[in-house]
Amino acid sequence: MADPSSYRPKPGQIPDSPGVYKFRDEHGRVIYVGKAKSLRQRLASYFQDLAGLHPRTRTMVTTAAAVEWTVVSTEVEALQLEYTWIKEFDPRFNVKYRDDKSYPYLAVTLNEEFPRVQVMRGAKKKGVRYFGPYGHAWAIRETVDLMLRVFPVRTCSAGVFKRSAQIGRPCLLGYIGKCSAPCVGRVSAEEHRELAEEFCDFMAGRTGAYLRRLERGMQEAAEEMEYERAARLRDDIGALKRAMEKSAVVLADATDADLIAVSEDEFEAAVQIFHVRGGRVRGQRGWVTDKVEAVTTGDLVEHALQQLYGEERGDAVPKEVLVPALPEPVEPVAQWLSDRRGSQVSLRIPQRGDKKDLMATVGRNAQQALALHKTKRASDLTTRSRALEEIAEALGLDSVPLRIECFDISHLQGDDVVASMVVFEDGLARKSEYRRFQIKGRVGDEQVWHGQGQDDVRSMHEVIARRFRRYLQEKQRSGEWTEEPAGDAPVEAGAPGETHGPGETDAPVEPGAGRPVDEDGRPKRFAYPPQLVVVDGGAPQVAAARRALDELGIDDVAVCGLAKRLEEVWLPGDDDPVVLPRSSEGLYLLQRVRDEAHRFALRYQRTKRGKRLKASPLDAVSGLGETRRQALLKHFGSLKKLRAATVDEICEVPGVGRKTAETVAAALAGAAPSAPAVNTATGEIIEDDGAPPAALSAERGQER
Repeated sequence: MADPSSYRPKPGQIPDSPGVYKFRDEHGRVIYVGKAKSLRQRLASYFQDLAGLHPRTRTMVTTAAAVEWTVVSTEVEALQLEYTWIKEFDPRFNVKYRDDKSYPYLAVTLNEEFPRVQVMRGAKKKGVRYFGPYGHAWAIRETVDLMLRVFPVRTCSAGVFKRSAQIGRPCLLGYIGKCSAPCVGRVSAEEHRELAEEFCDFMAGRTGAYLRRLERGMQEAAEEMEYERAARLRDDIGALKRAMEKSAVVLADATDADLIAVSEDEFEAAVQIFHVRGGRVRGQRGWVTDKVEAVTTGDLVEHALQQLYGEERGDAVPKEVLVPALPEPVEPVAQWLSDRRGSQVSLRIPQRGDKKDLMATVGRNAQQALALHKTKRASDLTTRSRALEEIAEALGLDSVPLRIECFDISHLQGDDVVASMVVFEDGLARKSEYRRFQIKGRVGDEQVWHGQGQDDVRSMHEVIARRFRRYLQEKQRSGEWTEEPAGDAPVEAGAPGETHGPGETDAPVEPGAGRPVDEDGRPKRFAYPPQLVVVDGGAPQVAAARRALDELGIDDVAVCGLAKRLEEVWLPGDDDPVVLPRSSEGLYLLQRVRDEAHRFALRYQRTKRGKRLKASPLDAVSGLGETRRQALLKHFGSLKKLRAATVDEICEVPGVGRKTAETVAAALAGAAPSAPAVNTATGEIIEDDGAPPAALSAERGQER
C-alpha cells in the first residue's frame, strides 16, 4: 500500500486549467482516469487526510504510485479525451457499464448497391442504418415480415442473391411478393434503393404521411373501380398499422428522445435506456456496474452518456436526452452531444407531463434490473466461492485459487500437435487471456524430441515451460525479479508458436486486478501468474508439469491434473488420486475448466489440420494469389495435368504471364506428388493424384 504523499506533485507543478489525469500503480498500469475543470483543485482533493476520503477513493490513491495529467483547451476536449483513455486503458477504478447481452438491431445496409434488411449484432458498421436495439431477434423478424408486404426490400444473403442472378429466377420471397427481386432485374438499383429509404423513413417514425398517402391511393382506386388494387392497398395499410402497434405511442408529440434512468445502492448501479423515435419506444437496453469509485447520480449519467454515444454520429444521437440527474457541470456534456449530432441536443430532467411519467416507467425498469442482478449475482457468487474453497481444501492450498490456468494437448494420431491455455478468474472464464501453442518439440534452444507419435507428456512439459519462461521474462523486465531463471534453457525471446486466443463471446470481459502492464498501461502477455495450474491428464502429465516448473525455479504455483476416465484429481508425487464427491462444486468447476481447455485446443487443432489438408504446391509460389491458383486448376482440371503442362500452355491461362508460368512450372517440378486420393464412400482410388482435397472436391462437385 503506497503513501499518497510519496508521489504527490510539488506545489505549483499542477496547472490551474482544464485537463485529464491518470493515476498509475507501481507496475505502470493505469488504474484511474478522470477529468477536471481545474486540474489543480481536483488533484489536490485526492491528497488530503485519508480519513476524509471515500473508502473507494482511499483504496485508489493508496494503490496508485504516480499521477500524470494532460492539459486541454476546453472542458469538451477533456470529456472526449477522458472517454478515449477509459476505452484504451480500461482502468479498474473507473465506472464501466457493460451490457448483460448483445442486443440485436434491425439494420439496413445502405452501403451496398442493393440494400438489404437484416438482423445485426455487435459493432456498428459505416454506411448501415440501424434501428433498435430490440429485446429479441424474433421481434425484429415479425416487424420485418409485416413491412415487407409494403416495402419489398431484399433480405437475402449475398450468396442467395448471386445465385438467383445467375439462374435468372428469384427466391421464394420474390414469387410471393415480399421482395422486389432486384436480382433478376424486376426493379432497377435506383428503384430498390428508393424502397429501402422509404423503409428507413417509416422505421424512423415518419409514419403518418406515408399512411395518408396509401389511404388516398386506396380511395382513388375504389373510385376508379380498381377494386383489386384498392384491396391490396387496404391490406398494406393494415400490415403497417399492425407493425406500428408493436411499439405503443408513449409521447403524443412524435418526439425523438432517449430516456436514461438510474437505480443504485452503495455498491452497484443499474442503468436503463428507452429509445423513443416518433413518439414510440423503438428499443430498450440496460447495464449494471460496480461502483468502484465515489460517484454521484450525475456522474453515473455522464458515464452512461459516454458509453451510449461515444461511437455515434448524426441522427444516432437524438435531439433530446432525458436524464434523472444532470452531470456537473452540464454545459460541456451538452456541447459534446451536440458536436456528435451536428445540431443542438437538449439534455435535461423532465419536470411534468408524459415525459415525466415515461421516465418513471424507465426508472421502475432500472430498479427491477438491479434487483434481478443482485439475486443472480448473490447465487452465483455463493456457488463460485464454495467451489474455490472446496478446491483449496482438497488440494491443501494456503488460499483459494483466484486465477486458474488449464492446459490441454490435442492432436490426431501424433500429427498437428497443439496445446491450449484457458484462464478462469474468480471462477469465471476470462477469454481475452486464452492462449494457444504449436508444439515444436523444443525446450529453449535444445531439440529434445521430434513431435512423432502421441507424446502428450513431453508436449505438456514443453508448453508449461514456455508459458512460465515468459512469465519469468516479464518479471525480470519489470524489475520485480533480478536473478537468472533456473534451468539450462535460456529465456525465450518470443516463445514461437503461441498465439492469442480470440474473445469468443458477446459478453464483455472485466479487467483483472493486479495484472502487470507495458509502459503505456496496457496488460502484458503471460505476466500474471496463476495460483493453480490444471492439466488435462493423470499422474504422468502432472509430473511433467511439476518438473517444468521445478526446472524454472517456480515453487509458488500449485499443480494438479484431472483425469477424464474417473474424474480423479492427481497431485504431483502422490500415488493415489484425490477423489472429490460427484456433487462437489469444486469438481464441477475443475470439469468446466478442463472441458473448456479441451474445446479450445480441439478447435485450434482442427483448424490447423484443415489448412494442412488443403495445402497445395501452388501455395508456395511467390506472387500467385488465390484467384490465379483457382484459374490454373479450373483451366487444367487437376494438379496432375498442370504439373505435366509446358510453360507455353500455362501462359494460356488468363492473367498468368511467362515469368509466373516459369515459377509455377519450377515449383511443381520440385514438389513430390502426394498420395492418391480415396473416395471414402466407395473405396475407389482417384487417379488424379497430386490435386489438393479442395480442388478434388470441387471437381467431384462439378461432376455431380
